Amino acid sequence: KLEEEIIVRPTSETIIWHMFKKWITSYRDLPLKVNQWANVVRWEMRTRLFLRTSEFLWQEGHTAHATKEEAMEETLQIVEIYRTLFEDYLAIPTIIGRKSKLERFAGAEETFSVETMMRDKKALQAGTSHYLGTNFGSAFDVKFQSKDNKEHPVYATSWGVSTRMIGALIMVHGDEKGLKIPPKIAPTQVVIVPINPKKEKSEEFSSFVTNVEEKLSHIDIRTHIDDLDESPGFKFNKWELKGVPIRIEIGLKEFENTEVTICRRDNSEKHQVQINNIDKIPTILQSIQDNLFNDAKTFMDNNTCTLNTFADFSDTLSKDTQFIKAYWDGTDETELKIKEKTKATIRCIVEDNEDLSNKCIFSGKTAKYLVVFAKAY
Repeated sequence: KLEEEIIVRPTSETIIWHMFKKWITSYRDLPLKVNQWANVVRWEMRTRLFLRTSEFLWQEGHTAHATKEEAMEETLQIVEIYRTLFEDYLAIPTIIGRKSKLERFAGAEETFSVETMMRDKKALQAGTSHYLGTNFGSAFDVKFQSKDNKEHPVYATSWGVSTRMIGALIMVHGDEKGLKIPPKIAPTQVVIVPINPKKEKSEEFSSFVTNVEEKLSHIDIRTHIDDLDESPGFKFNKWELKGVPIRIEIGLKEFENTEVTICRRDNSEKHQVQINNIDKIPTILQSIQDNLFNDAKTFMDNNTCTLNTFADFSDTLSKDTQFIKAYWDGTDETELKIKEKTKATIRCIVEDNEDLSNKCIFSGKTAKYLVVFAKAY
């Protein structure tokens, strides 16, 4: 037996709320918001690298609030932050909605999720934000005293994203050559590959290459010169594999013409740019960022359909994996039967249904929600 216990947990609500009980007594202590990066463990039967692993690093936030309204506002604000992270930085389109009762986090009153489509058309839950109500506060007997000296329950949220983001990035943007890293998050945005095997005009050539790197660094472009003793072809493949957004080739021809050859990783286009126009690189990087997002968005849109009959629903999923928007009556029974028959689950509720003429795709009863069904990781 260890002198100090080591506790393996799937998430940290119980640890956090044990401490919140010590930290929260008055309205002056609220809101209380904590964030941490930590390793957690899940008992996965079948692991998948980055997507479902037994242990992974994640970011988890936990907050306590005086009112339901404040807690719900926090929950929705975080899911919007996650959407911005995925769409504006990772260039991955998302569908935002709330989970069904069967899919929501245990102990949550509402779970909002960020759903993404991988290139095999399966869904990946990329992040979640939970409104916990007073469930955890009550379980740990956390209360606060208001200005009128009365005790009140504490409302809570929790939220997180994990290294699963890396898996999503690889699967959404990668190809047979390797990664495609969106410029906004690329550690190296531009790699310069000098090509001068015979070392001709060596000093002047090296000075030209360094000058290009300095010009790019001056406009805050993260740049690297690959001057290792490797063949140009090997270097090209190496940096394509790593997904660097732009490769700049500089040979004797470019040197003599005071230009560089720019190669885009996203679409393999090549063109020459004069050295005095090198400040156009940020515009090209933004074009790559936009192109990666638009390509993934077009793919998701082209593989998302709206269906009204279960026959079409079953037929579609038997032939191909798709995101399917359909109406649902809101019952656990219907949700479980659809999963049993098709292996598709409700990824999220995208809107409440107010039109009584819309019927559930399975039961035929009046629908409560429009939802997204998909097979998922």
